[in-house]
Amino acid sequence: MSQREHFGSRFAVIAAMAGSAVGLGNIWRFPYVLGEYGGAAFILVYVAASLFVALPIFYAESVIGRRSRLDTYGAMRKLAPGSAWKWAGLLTVVSPLLILSYYSVVGGWSVEYLFKSLSYSFTGNSTEAEVQNFFPQFISSTWQPLVSHTIFMAMVAGIVLGGIKKGIERFSKVAMPLLFVLIIVILAYAISLPGSFAGVEYLLKPDFSRLSADAVAAALGQAFFSLSLGVGTVLTYASYVKKDENLMVSGVETAVSDLVFAIIAAFAVMPAVFAAGIAPGSGPGLVFQTLPFIFNKMGQGMPLLSYLISISFFVTILAAALTSAISMLEVGVAFLVDEKGFKRRSATLLLAFCTWLIGVVCSLSFGPLSEVKLLGLTFFDFLDKLCSNWLLPLGGLVFTLFVGWRMKKADVHDEFTNAGSCNRRTFPIIYILIRYVAPIGIAIIFLSSLFL
Repeated sequence: MSQREHFGSRFAVIAAMAGSAVGLGNIWRFPYVLGEYGGAAFILVYVAASLFVALPIFYAESVIGRRSRLDTYGAMRKLAPGSAWKWAGLLTVVSPLLILSYYSVVGGWSVEYLFKSLSYSFTGNSTEAEVQNFFPQFISSTWQPLVSHTIFMAMVAGIVLGGIKKGIERFSKVAMPLLFVLIIVILAYAISLPGSFAGVEYLLKPDFSRLSADAVAAALGQAFFSLSLGVGTVLTYASYVKKDENLMVSGVETAVSDLVFAIIAAFAVMPAVFAAGIAPGSGPGLVFQTLPFIFNKMGQGMPLLSYLISISFFVTILAAALTSAISMLEVGVAFLVDEKGFKRRSATLLLAFCTWLIGVVCSLSFGPLSEVKLLGLTFFDFLDKLCSNWLLPLGGLVFTLFVGWRMKKADVHDEFTNAGSCNRRTFPIIYILIRYVAPIGIAIIFLSSLFL
């Protein structure tokens, strides 16, 4: 096996880790989920879930990854030799590829919308009916979504082919600062829209009567989805982190970056939703149906500004989708390179093709295959529910139990504190959160999937 690559700097580590976390979960998923569960009150629960449940799981994955310097399967095999833990590690090789198969379909939507923005489709040249009907017509067609899905997967594979420093690190160091700048520009415009203040109010005034056990479980699930936990992406990236990097600082900066971006995204999307008179709980199509309507409206009076803002928004969505997608593909690539002796090029192309193939079926489930059901769900919805409600929490449970109950406490302490040189006072608190609090949070997600 060739010498393992590593990230070149601390900024590269934060950019890559935050890039894995900041993605469609923040821009596409978070606004419509908080819309379904009451706005400001949901945000407070989400912040608590991120800091006290998701962050400890992030640390658990980081400890395993850097301690082993291997993929998820190899990490378990190395740190628990002769045990069955390696098969649990194999689960987290498969699950991110399944997620990527339908995630890339949504990523393809952002590609199509970027093309539409570039071709002046959302700058007042279309009627309101045409703009409102574009999304359902697009996703239910056969070829357009498949072409967009293919372009997106080709972009993901191209970045991963470049390796850690020339591919993932280089892209993340440019994409992450760009993402924050673009989303702030969009926020500034969104809150200037007539009627947008109702959306701002919705995000600032908590209505705790809207909170329920279902909402708490949804906040926990969103924290998992947003931070890319339980699928080995954090573990795999941590295996490329140098031994002198401070894991606690990297984790806090990643979690805070993810939280800040999600909240900014909510303030960029929700005021526009209220300005358009659309219900905040409109579901997964919220962003793709609302924003083109706003851009088209703005284009009737300010076509150039509408053109630039619409392009900026969909560049932001595409970049966010790519930063997360490359981390998912890298999990499987690391497995084939570490365990099976594949060259990076062969591993990347093989897994990209397999993932693309499953994604084809997911895409067609909105159109020609919409009547084909698995347990009453379309193929896209089935994979989304399987991964979000079961595989992600299960992977998170595996990692927390492994670090909290299987690994020696001295080894965990050694890794988290860099052999006692940092984080010594905070370690006992983090260890308790990993061992007891995080598993309880995961159990709540499982119970909600069964009974709510």
